[in-house]
Amino acid sequence: MTGAERRRRAVWGKIRAVRCEDIKEWCMRRLPILEWGPVYDWKENLVPDMVSGMMLAIQQVTQGLAFAALSSVHPVFGLYGSFFPVIIYAIFGMGRHVATGTFALTSLISANAVERLVPSTGTNFTANNNSGILGLSEFEMQRIGVAAAVSFLGGIIQVVMFMLQLGHATFLLTEPVISAMTTGAATHVVTSQVKYLLGMKMPYISGPLGFFHIYAYIFENIRSVQLEALLLSLLSIVVLVLVKELNEKFQRNIKIVLPIDLVLIIATSIACCYADMEYVYGLEVVGHIPQGLPPPKLPPMNVLSEIVTEAFGVALVGYVASLALAQSSAKRFNYTVDDNQELLAHGLSNVIPSFFFCIPSAAAMGRTALLYSTGARTQVACLISCALVLVVIYVIGAVLYWLPMCVLASIIIVGLKGMLMQFRDLKKYWNMDKIDWSIWVTTYMFTICFAANVGLLYGVVCTIVIVIFRFPRAKTLNLKNMEEVEYKYKTEDNCESLKQVKIVSVSNPLVFLNARKFHADLMKIIQKDSTSSQACEDVNKCEQNTLLCSFSNGGCHGESLQPRQSERRILILDCSGLNFFDYTGVSMLLQVLVIPDTLCTLKYINTHTIYLSQLLVIPLTVDKGGNSCKR
Repeated sequence: MTGAERRRRAVWGKIRAVRCEDIKEWCMRRLPILEWGPVYDWKENLVPDMVSGMMLAIQQVTQGLAFAALSSVHPVFGLYGSFFPVIIYAIFGMGRHVATGTFALTSLISANAVERLVPSTGTNFTANNNSGILGLSEFEMQRIGVAAAVSFLGGIIQVVMFMLQLGHATFLLTEPVISAMTTGAATHVVTSQVKYLLGMKMPYISGPLGFFHIYAYIFENIRSVQLEALLLSLLSIVVLVLVKELNEKFQRNIKIVLPIDLVLIIATSIACCYADMEYVYGLEVVGHIPQGLPPPKLPPMNVLSEIVTEAFGVALVGYVASLALAQSSAKRFNYTVDDNQELLAHGLSNVIPSFFFCIPSAAAMGRTALLYSTGARTQVACLISCALVLVVIYVIGAVLYWLPMCVLASIIIVGLKGMLMQFRDLKKYWNMDKIDWSIWVTTYMFTICFAANVGLLYGVVCTIVIVIFRFPRAKTLNLKNMEEVEYKYKTEDNCESLKQVKIVSVSNPLVFLNARKFHADLMKIIQKDSTSSQACEDVNKCEQNTLLCSFSNGGCHGESLQPRQSERRILILDCSGLNFFDYTGVSMLLQVLVIPDTLCTLKYINTHTIYLSQLLVIPLTVDKGGNSCKR
């Protein structure tokens, strides 16, 4: 047999070694739709999913139009962003109540790149200079090209994070950091929509402290406020808030709530059309909405190097917000969500739709809450909403020409109510932990002064620094005196009476941050009890909120601490709660196991008897009924 034949047989053997079961398991793990799709209960789930899908489609259309305008692109691209990403996530995502699509925070981040690379002033492009694609101008196509490139690169970053298994690194994203970042980003979104609410013409302002520059410009040009737009905006906000509050109040009694967003869009579009408000009052309207889906096209690769910052912001902010909703949904309905699989799902939901002129996507709190309230069961509700969005794209889109932009701005602001209400968390953090309160406030200020991705980065760094300084200094011991009880220690020969038994329980990670503190506190226990005139009582269970919990038993009747001939004094180190440790932690455990000569004079530990329960895989049990202690 020649060498080539042997190599071919070896390769063929490796190929045959990959069993069909392994391939099936991999597909089931990476394509969750293959798991829940074949077992879908049509009788039980179809009706509630259809109701939820219809309600979701209405919200997807309104938010798609609004968040596209927030991204500084034509509103029709928001409809595409409410169609393609939803299908991709339904195939790869694990959140049954996660409605991905256009998202305010990612839209705001991508708008920075769009306005920087294709500014609205100083261009030679006009609305009559058509590109031949969707009947839109070359200027609009260049803008959506930049937004699609941000979506493409952001999705690539998420896919790379999935390949590096970085999904579990989200433990650094604590609740105060996420709450402050999303609240600050929502404040930015509201600020960006003020010009539409007031009907003002103002340049795009961004960059550090851009938040304050926007309001400074507004107050300097307060006389240019358009009264008609302001009154229509106020009326829209009042109607939206009032009806949404009533829907929430009676959502337990009725499953189909009033789609006030859609009603408001239709009513204001008809009123604007018949009153000719675009020309009589100068109201800014949406304009022409192309019909049909665009052909796929590669996003412009020449701008990727210039949008890296926005792409990272889209990848991190979108994933953090979406994962929080997915985990909340899984906890509420008792199923599991894989962090890394969510990275893959959202990454592909950004990469693939970018070929169809879609803006960056993520899950939104309002849409997820809608699925909760309408009783959605599976991702079929999102697929049904896609079918209805497709009807809007092909049939109803042209009717939206007269929709005022101030109404879209009102829908955006009211939709961010949930994020803005997170200001109430400040009272909770103040009562629980002043440091968490400080992290919330400073993260919010960084987000306001700079951007959402900068605020997120600051919050993570601040959390790491505080953990490094607080973890080694945390209280590790909690001593309790118990009633006297006598135990028997079973040996090979006989049972000896134990008047001194101390159990020290390790219930938290033992790593380099707290290893020295662990050793020092354990030595303090030994030294304190070796010189004390009293012996503590009873062995009880350890408390869960400390690193080390010490429990002891013994007489408190003035007896000498010197052990009698028939008594033994034993220290038991219970590591059953030690969930993980590093090299430094293990080294410190070994130092405790092999007591130095300087500690041999301590009468508390007789013959240095120490048992490691979980670390050495030796379970520790105490049988009080039989007065015996076994290991």
